[in-house]
Amino acid sequence: MTRVLVVDDDPAIVRALVINLKARSYEVDSAYDGSGALRMAAAHHPDVVVLDLGLPDMDGVEVIRQLRGWTRVPVLVLSARHASDEKVQALDAGADDYVTKPFGMDELLARLRAAVRRAEPADGGDTVVETAAFTVDLAAKKVKRDGRDIRLTPTEWHLLEVLVRAGGRLVAQKQLLREVWGPSYGTETNYLRVYMAQLRRKLEADPSHPRHLITEPGMGYRFEK
Repeated sequence: MTRVLVVDDDPAIVRALVINLKARSYEVDSAYDGSGALRMAAAHHPDVVVLDLGLPDMDGVEVIRQLRGWTRVPVLVLSARHASDEKVQALDAGADDYVTKPFGMDELLARLRAAVRRAEPADGGDTVVETAAFTVDLAAKKVKRDGRDIRLTPTEWHLLEVLVRAGGRLVAQKQLLREVWGPSYGTETNYLRVYMAQLRRKLEADPSHPRHLITEPGMGYRFEK
């Protein structure tokens, strides 16, 4: 299920978006300022962010810049600012699309769906990754082992997803921490050790001698088929 983070200081707009998104089976989180949006994004890892630029504590462009420091989540700007230079500033900061207020709900939802589609792998076959021990379905956010669904916590899933999407490339410890736990993390390597051990216990045939979730000592981790 697609998870949306709605960020706007207008409670009426937030309420309308939450109602319309939930009616279409989206999971929805909401925040009313920039700092709350950044905390919510780090905690819940949304699939797309709908962001107002006129927030009470910081400009929405700064929120985009801080998000882009650690995640490529699609950002759909929803703003009353109509000037072309302000639109360019938001897009240059890393926004994926821009909708001006007042807006039509159908158009906004269509733009949101398009932003989510663009963030998905281009080849639909790439969304399912199979190993000798388990199968990862990136689109469905599911893992199977021996034909059974394996329950992962949100943090375990996000850690696995980052490694699998890296396609065998080494992912540095600092990058993993920032992508999974948020931009204020970068030195808490004990988090990685604990969660990697949990993933190996759930997924590897021999957790003490992992074949797929590999540690590169002092550097980071990689996923190998």
